[in-house]
Amino acid sequence: MATQPIEKERPARYLPGVWMLVLGILLLLASIAVFWLAGRNSGGASVGLAFAGVVILLGGVFVLRGLTAVVPGRAHVVQLFGKYSGTIRASGLQWVNPFTNRIPVSTRIRNQETALVKVNDADGNPIEIAAVVVWQVADTANAVYSVDDYTRFVGIQSETAVRHIASKYPYDSRGTDVLSLRENAEDITGQLSDEVADRVASAGVHVIETRLTRLSYAPEIAQAMLRQQQASAVVGARYRIVEGAVGMVRLALQRLDEEGVVELDEERKAAMVSNLLVVLCSEQATQQVVNTGSLYQ
Repeated sequence: MATQPIEKERPARYLPGVWMLVLGILLLLASIAVFWLAGRNSGGASVGLAFAGVVILLGGVFVLRGLTAVVPGRAHVVQLFGKYSGTIRASGLQWVNPFTNRIPVSTRIRNQETALVKVNDADGNPIEIAAVVVWQVADTANAVYSVDDYTRFVGIQSETAVRHIASKYPYDSRGTDVLSLRENAEDITGQLSDEVADRVASAGVHVIETRLTRLSYAPEIAQAMLRQQQASAVVGARYRIVEGAVGMVRLALQRLDEEGVVELDEERKAAMVSNLLVVLCSEQATQQVVNTGSLYQ
């Protein structure tokens, strides 16, 4: 959705402000001296000195009005009669045309946290999601002239991007290879950064990083989804237990056969397998039974 910028940032013409400050003060002092001399004289000389004093005073005010203090982390967009003239980024006291209008723009890094929004994921489940966007102004001309309020613009576009990304992916992959919001946070935030950057590029904003700060099911389905996750976890744990038990039983039968400890027919092997699986897969402690007779009684 990026659009062509109205203006592109370029350096403004300016002079070191310290020397212009000295010049302005000297002009003011000179005007005071001329007014003093005008008061000491009379007639045409007094009028002429007074006129000269007014001209010098206006010149001093004119010089001082062009002074602009630029602090680190802040730039000034220079505008002359409604036309963009350039941007001052050099910190310190600078001097520009006194008739220009200087618009301060912060170039510091900012955090923009979106509001907690409710949106349906790709599976149609309502979720609550929020993100933080780290950004800064890269092009001051676009920030001032391309949008009405670049800070508010970034906030709205960030929330729109969060809603769009959340609706493209499911909350949970449920064992599949599909990207999900919960299990593929790095990939999702990377796509979110790209989308936010594309949306705010027209405002001259550079997106440094985005991170999800809140991700959960909506309260109305949270309990049901929690039970579903717990059931999936139990099934997964049972699968691992059974898989491990089968491997242990296979190893036990193999070792008994290789070392010739005892010879078992198929029926006894089946009974042994059954008993071992019960012992290994049971959630509760099993009760041992000692066979005092022969193996076949």
